[in-house]
Amino acid sequence: MGVKEDSNMADRKDQEMGMDKQFLASPIKSAVDKYQLLPEFLKVRGLVKQHLDSFNYFVRTGIKKIVRANDLVTSKIDPSIYLRYKDVWIGEPAMMVDVVTEKLTPHRCRLSDITYAAPIYVNIEYITGSHGLKTPPQFKNKVVIGRMPVMLRSCCCVLYGKDEDELARLGECPLDPGGYFIIKGTEKVILIQEQLSKNRIIIDTDKKGCIQASVTSSTEATKSKTVIKMEKEKIYLYLNQFATKIPIMVVMKAMGMESDQEVVQMVGRDPRYGALLLPSIEVNCMVKSQRFLRNIFAPIILGDFDED
Repeated sequence: MGVKEDSNMADRKDQEMGMDKQFLASPIKSAVDKYQLLPEFLKVRGLVKQHLDSFNYFVRTGIKKIVRANDLVTSKIDPSIYLRYKDVWIGEPAMMVDVVTEKLTPHRCRLSDITYAAPIYVNIEYITGSHGLKTPPQFKNKVVIGRMPVMLRSCCCVLYGKDEDELARLGECPLDPGGYFIIKGTEKVILIQEQLSKNRIIIDTDKKGCIQASVTSSTEATKSKTVIKMEKEKIYLYLNQFATKIPIMVVMKAMGMESDQEVVQMVGRDPRYGALLLPSIEVNCMVKSQRFLRNIFAPIILGDFDED
């Protein structure tokens, strides 16, 4: 009897678990049920998690990439004399009071009308010299180059990881989610803006209904937008550095392609592609060589290129 009862109980548990899985996987139908899930969602994620994640990424990774992309400062007179940033990081929120460094808390900043900020530290390597004489490389660590406001509850904040009792001792409400700054004693919030994805080709139409493919190329050092657009059956390229549109065949030949047939084969072997590129080839009939391309690219940058 005991074995049968155990097997029956195990079967019932399996059925209940199967029903629970089906229940959890089924879509939520009514708005009332969705509203009941809201408190649990806020406990897990909160309303400002995206703010905190963005700021933490910038502090831990983004600022280091920016400095790494612009790490070298050279002398205009002698390029061998330089200053190089080796590392960068954000310190703890603090301020100087009578030549003494005192830690800052958000509560104190609100009461004293000061900014809740932290110093930006760098390690540097540099070479100095005069009259043709240069010193060997020298190093300085933990040099302050500025201050940055700190987001409350971020990884740089004194409230980070504190429990309710510790927050109460610091004069903070445990229910305050953070995600904002304190500037001269006033709480400030950065509004979220929706932007197109970077380094990804997006195909759409412009205001006139012309089909275009665009990509915003972004690195820590530079940012530019490139657009390939079809206008009156001809394909042109728009680039930030150029003052006017460029026929796509000019661009393809400047990249090393010698003939129109080679360009068409690079696009595709289907005969439809050849017919699609034919108007652009006719516009480009004046381009004979790469040397000719180099001669016309300077006027393009200045905005004097005549497509006719």
